Amino acid sequence: MTLPRDYRGQTCALSRSMEVVGERWTLLVLRDAFYGVRRFGEFAAHLAVPRAVLTDRLTTLVEAGVLDRRPETGTGRREVYVLTPKGIALWPAVRALTAWGEEFYAAEGGPRRVFRHVDDDAPIGPEGRCTGCGVAVPVGDVLVTPGPGLPPPAEDADPVTAALARPHRLLTPLLTTAPQRRTTRGSHP
Repeated sequence: MTLPRDYRGQTCALSRSMEVVGERWTLLVLRDAFYGVRRFGEFAAHLAVPRAVLTDRLTTLVEAGVLDRRPETGTGRREVYVLTPKGIALWPAVRALTAWGEEFYAAEGGPRRVFRHVDDDAPIGPEGRCTGCGVAVPVGDVLVTPGPGLPPPAEDADPVTAALARPHRLLTPLLTTAPQRRTTRGSHP
């Protein structure tokens, strides 16, 4: 039996929120959007999610006003997904779930990624405050850096995985150019 997409009979704000962000893969799509992933192919390659599932999740997030789908600047034909103010407001939830996972389901060797304050490079605590200066750090001032539990990317790593092996400011495009298509036998460069 297929589970319904909504929570019939539930009227609380949490159930309404879960209708938007509670599907499997949705929070990982949002995490990647905060990291600066913007193109469909980049989400698909990094998450290794079936394309039909990704299409569904992105469509739901666009329809809910969490992501905006717009033409990529300078290409005229490619489209990108960008967090809206409504989507950016989800950062505390994404950060809190990440901190909870680090506390109770930590990766071997330590955290895979560490959030730091751009202004002083100090780590950001689980509650979203800079451990150096004490300010509540807005998402645009968060630097995601490789942590001790992040192994080096493999030679054949997707472009997102490779880019996330270097410090990167959240909400800024992670990849500034579209990855080149791989040539296959019988195709022309």
